[in-house]
Amino acid sequence: MNALHIVLVLGKSTGGIGTHVVDLAAGLRAAGHHVTVVTDPLTATTFGIDDAVLAWPDPRRPDPRSLRRLRAILRDGDIVHAHGHQAGALVAALLPRLGRGGFGAFRGARTSGRPHRRANRAAVVLSLHNASPPMTGLRSRLAERVERAAITSADLVTGASSDLVDRARALGARRAELARVPSPRVPALLSATDADRQAARDAVRTACGIGEQEPLIVTISRIAPQKDLGTLVAAAQLLDTRPAWLVAGGGILELQHDLELRARETGVRFVGPVADPLGLLLAADVFALTSTWEARALVVQEALAAGLPVVASAVGGLPDLLDGLGVLIPPRDPQALARALESLLKDPEARRTAGDRGRERAAVWPTSPQMVAQWGVDYSGLIEAVG
Repeated sequence: MNALHIVLVLGKSTGGIGTHVVDLAAGLRAAGHHVTVVTDPLTATTFGIDDAVLAWPDPRRPDPRSLRRLRAILRDGDIVHAHGHQAGALVAALLPRLGRGGFGAFRGARTSGRPHRRANRAAVVLSLHNASPPMTGLRSRLAERVERAAITSADLVTGASSDLVDRARALGARRAELARVPSPRVPALLSATDADRQAARDAVRTACGIGEQEPLIVTISRIAPQKDLGTLVAAAQLLDTRPAWLVAGGGILELQHDLELRARETGVRFVGPVADPLGLLLAADVFALTSTWEARALVVQEALAAGLPVVASAVGGLPDLLDGLGVLIPPRDPQALARALESLLKDPEARRTAGDRGRERAAVWPTSPQMVAQWGVDYSGLIEAVG
């Protein structure tokens, strides 16, 4: 396939979506494509995207000049790939289907060394990584209208879980498919040795003051309502044993403060954002996630690759990901979470068996290079369809 100009668009992200887009951009550039990442300053700073175009509009005070600049960037792309509902809505607003690409139909010259093709308009992809937040009344109807416009304006909609794909089809997507979103950290975790695990275990326990024989549960999560960390704290209060429980991640400070107050007298500690979670995962005995919704969570993929037994809510794409591997519990059920954790903490053999099965499954997942190659095929097909 010829080299393309691919515009990746995403809003504020400090978690898996940002990780995925950075991974995709690197792979596409390595394949010879010109990639422009359009995002928010927070995302660019969090993921070190030094060459990002910081054109994400302020919803409270959108700047017409910034919007015109962003529209020009989108029109200059051969592929516009929006990540998330907000990015999809933004692209749909700036590139209405009947008006897309008016400036690009006869782009004969090359500028700034960028490859161009002759095309009527950019091909638009919308990748859904999360479910829309629940709303009621007029706000719900307006949100669905915006969501429908974003989905129906895209040439291809992908969802990170089957429920997102079903939702896109119900709202009128022309083409909707399940997209595997691999974690770029999985290969390193799969290659970790026993010596690596022991080194990570020693480092984490020393840094956090955890005893050698003290069980360690790890949760890596944003501090946000969707992650339902209140259930985590409530479950910790129910445990007969008192394991160390480290919660890594940043987010809403007021919510974190409230959780920390409730977590007193438990082993739960909030340690803030962690740039590289591999050490925590290799040091842990169990991984737990209490979200009310997740897609194909990158952090759960990483936990399985690290050989950890996983206890997680049976929501979104987690049942597919953990089928036959982890312990799935009802969401918002601290008693079920406590029972599952207690059972694993008291049974080293069960932990070992679950960890081995997780690593075996992770070893056959598509890798990041395979994901990038598949996107190349999809992009090529879309360009042929709209050219």
